[in-house]
Amino acid sequence: MIFYSKIDKIFLSIISVAILMIVPLLLIPFLVDFYNGNTNIVDLIVVFSILFITVGLIIWTTFFIRYIFYDHYLFVKAGPFRSKIMYEDITKIKQTNDIFTGYRLLSSKEGIEIFYKTGKFGSVKISPAEKQKFIDELKKRCPTIEIKDSLTIK
Repeated sequence: MIFYSKIDKIFLSIISVAILMIVPLLLIPFLVDFYNGNTNIVDLIVVFSILFITVGLIIWTTFFIRYIFYDHYLFVKAGPFRSKIMYEDITKIKQTNDIFTGYRLLSSKEGIEIFYKTGKFGSVKISPAEKQKFIDELKKRCPTIEIKDSLTIK
């Protein structure tokens, strides 16, 4: 079962501002050098490669977030960032509004923090678009999970 990340306006604004800052920061020095005749084809290739890789990585990690339930584990991926979380390692989940700290693979202010034993950071923050369905599915696969705060289980 695959769940997609919710994308809210605040997060979209942050990503848009970041991209709108990166593009001129990379292009203005190149354009100044180009205007002064100090560039060549290698400079053009390098600048545009860095630009496409940077913007592409931001878009890939923002808009291609998936949470996939497999038989024995939850697979969380956002671009090149991936976590394989065994169900028996999940200890608790709680609601979170903190999108700036910790290990997070989300694109919304309203998210869920999943705590697990084997992770480098101890938890991962996610934001499934269908939050209640996600919680229900997780509860089916992890019946002993502790649910904190205002997360509800039907």
